[in-house]
This record gives sequence, C-alpha cells and structure tokens, in this order.
Amino acid sequence: MNAGPARHVPAKDITREQAIAILKPSLGKDLRAIAEQYGVTVWKNGRKNKGWAGMTVEQMLGHPQDAAQAPDFGTWELKVVPIVRNAQGHWQVKETMAITMIDPKNVAETPFEHSHLLDKLRALLVCAREWKSDRDDESRLVKLGAFDLADGETFRQVQADYETVQRTIRADGAKALTGWMGHLVQPRTKGPGHGVHTHAFYARTSFVARMLKLTDAD
Repeated sequence: MNAGPARHVPAKDITREQAIAILKPSLGKDLRAIAEQYGVTVWKNGRKNKGWAGMTVEQMLGHPQDAAQAPDFGTWELKVVPIVRNAQGHWQVKETMAITMIDPKNVAETPFEHSHLLDKLRALLVCAREWKSDRDDESRLVKLGAFDLADGETFRQVQADYETVQRTIRADGAKALTGWMGHLVQPRTKGPGHGVHTHAFYARTSFVARMLKLTDAD
C-alpha cells in the first residue's frame, strides 16, 4: 500500500494548510511503517538515522532532501518532534527542538528581523510523533500544530533570546554560548563533536508544547 499522497503541485508550492490536509489522514498511523514504504533508512549498521521521522514526513509531502537554512516549504517550516506520556497520562514534549544552525558571523551582524531564526519560526507546522523507546520500532503520528511567531509577547521574548546570543558572540565569541541562555530559545552545541564546536538555536520543551497547544486534557 502506498502511504504517500497524490502529488498535484510541486512540494515547494504546498501551503501549510494543504500539508495539514495531506497529513491528517495519517494521524494515528505508524510513521515507522510509512518510512519503510518510502525507503527511508531508520537503522543501518547498528546506528540510527536520527532524522528519519522528519525525512518520512517530508517524503509524504513530496519534499526533496536539502540542507538549506531557508524554510523547508518557502513560506513555512516543517518540524517533527517526539512526545511521551507523563506520569499523569498526558502528552509532554520529550526534548528540545532544533531550529537552525548558528553562524556566528551572520548572527553577530544580522538583526533579529532579518535572521534565519525568525525565518524558521515565522510560520511552522510542528508534527508530534509518539516516542516509546530508542529503538523507534513504532512511532505513531499523534498531533499537528500550526504556529506563527507574530508580533506580541512571544515574538519579543524570542527576539530577546536571539539578542542575548548576539551580544555574547560579539563580546566573547561563540565559545561563550551556553544552553543556560534563553527563555524560549537556547543556543546549544550541535554536530559531530570531537573538538568541533558548532552551535544551533533550539526551542525549549515548554515552547514546543506551546506550538503544539498541548494541555493537561491531551
């Protein structure tokens, strides 16, 4: 059975509303099984492809793989995050969500209004998948959340978080960045390690929960 939608327009031209309509019929379905149908590798030689779920949803929407910092679908960005049941049986976000890499020179010179961070957060579709174990033998698509970083308190807080990172880079360089920074968005190391210190902006779990509109009723 083919889990993918019929393609009528190029992926880059899909609106967020169209993407939601495409993905809604797959709510409750196992993304791991869909990954196999699309030939997305989850495990190879004992190592997990950490981006397999996002790659699977992109395949469902007909989007080619790329590493560009521009939003995935032109005017909006797609993210896939794991969620788990807490002790009370309610959904909660399992981990912080990577937003975009930090190019120290670019961040130091670019005001928030023209930043890659704002480009990524301006319009999002956040897809939540159920996390059961590190094996990811099964992972249902659970929730779709449309989020817009419009002018207001949240916008101003993200801007303040960005400008904290910006001031730190200007004063002390990227090496001084720490995950303790930022109320909604934090800078953290991302990459292969082994002496390579690259950083990315991450949305804290409370911010991701807000994007998904998770409540104690879920």
